[in-house]
Amino acid sequence: MGKKALFLDRDGVINVNYGYVHKIEDFEFIDGIFDLARAAVAKNYVICIVTNQAGIGRGYYSEADFHSLTDWMCEQFRMEGAVIGKVYYSPYHPIYGLGKYKKNHNSRKPQPGMFLQAINEFNIDADCSILIGDKATDIQAGVAAGVGTNIYLGEADISQHVSIDHYTRISSLAGVKSFLKDEVR
Repeated sequence: MGKKALFLDRDGVINVNYGYVHKIEDFEFIDGIFDLARAAVAKNYVICIVTNQAGIGRGYYSEADFHSLTDWMCEQFRMEGAVIGKVYYSPYHPIYGLGKYKKNHNSRKPQPGMFLQAINEFNIDADCSILIGDKATDIQAGVAAGVGTNIYLGEADISQHVSIDHYTRISSLAGVKSFLKDEVR
């Protein structure tokens, strides 16, 4: 029996998505993210961040810039009592990527590569795990990876644009703690 994971997209779930956020001064945490993360840790969830970072592939910022911001972000979580297990990222874009980043890599959501890597590395029971994302591609990747609870954080009805029906829609992080389970099924 594997561990439970709370998979979090970054931009739009952890921080306000201002578009290609890559500087600390532009990083604004979403209300409720630390409360949710602490509750997940208290119920023995491994927190894994799964984020497309096409801004790297497009040349808007470097991988070093991303890692610097990520280290700072993870430290903020640690200081709030919620250690991040690992941050998975995909710097690729199949159309607008430059050089080695121009490809449709299996790590780029909606493909499940980042999830599958985390599942393997942390011995995660995907069916007992939760994903919170703010785009249809997040939900598609979670479903493809076998994540049991896929939560869309947003106002729009994404099922109109993509043929997916295995998700719950919420408008804030306030009620997400109710999805956290005490024990693995």
